[in-house]
Amino acid sequence: MTKLMSQLVLTSTLCVSIALTACQTQDIAKKDPEKAVLVRTQMAVEYLKSGDLDAAKRVLDEALALSSRDSQANMMMGVLLQQEGSKVNLDKAEGYFKRAIASDPKNAQARNNYGTYLFQVARYNDAIQQFQIAGTTLGYDQRSRALENMGRSYLKLNDVANAEKSFNQALQANRDSYISMLELAELAYLKQDFPAATRMYEQFVRVVGQKNQNARALWVGIRLARADGDQMGMQVLVNQLRALFPESQEYQRYLQLQYSTEAVWK
Repeated sequence: MTKLMSQLVLTSTLCVSIALTACQTQDIAKKDPEKAVLVRTQMAVEYLKSGDLDAAKRVLDEALALSSRDSQANMMMGVLLQQEGSKVNLDKAEGYFKRAIASDPKNAQARNNYGTYLFQVARYNDAIQQFQIAGTTLGYDQRSRALENMGRSYLKLNDVANAEKSFNQALQANRDSYISMLELAELAYLKQDFPAATRMYEQFVRVVGQKNQNARALWVGIRLARADGDQMGMQVLVNQLRALFPESQEYQRYLQLQYSTEAVWK
């Protein structure tokens, strides 16, 4: 078979496959609209993972045409518009999140996603309300993430006490919540509770691995090593920060402070 013939056969096969899939999807929509909405919403999730926003939008439009109040489909449309990021789509996203929650107030994932949206647009008090509901929904598999998000929102409001409480709750929900470990390590460091900060930082490193730290984690480790008088450990972390993140704010901050005698580097 010639190369041209092979291409024609492959193209024909793909066309037949697409046509069959379209027919099967239409049949599902007629026989079981609820299942059709679910299938389309799941397809949208996969398209979003691959970065194909246009395809995700098309299947979500189809899902919402079948059931305009479906909680999951509305939530995913909100996520899609938020991910696209333009002001016009960010403004539209909130309506979909609200509709998702109105349709199913117990949808903890919709609460968490709406809270993430509110955090992004700097409405921290509103975000906390959504994260609190999601974070107290027992059985929700992302409960610790919602509590982490709540802690970060409290930090934006300079409410350190409630931030610490939220991060500790996240650790209770998921003992491997490394984001909470790092946040608690820094908060303890800033209070000059160096033993507690060191314990939490070492716990963080055990979970993520010494070589997998980002710039912020390395900066926390550098400051703690300095506070503990561990010059060798500090230099190892400085070298790692310089090698991996030379343009980071954290390394630039180190260069500014390297000769400072302040008790606490911030």
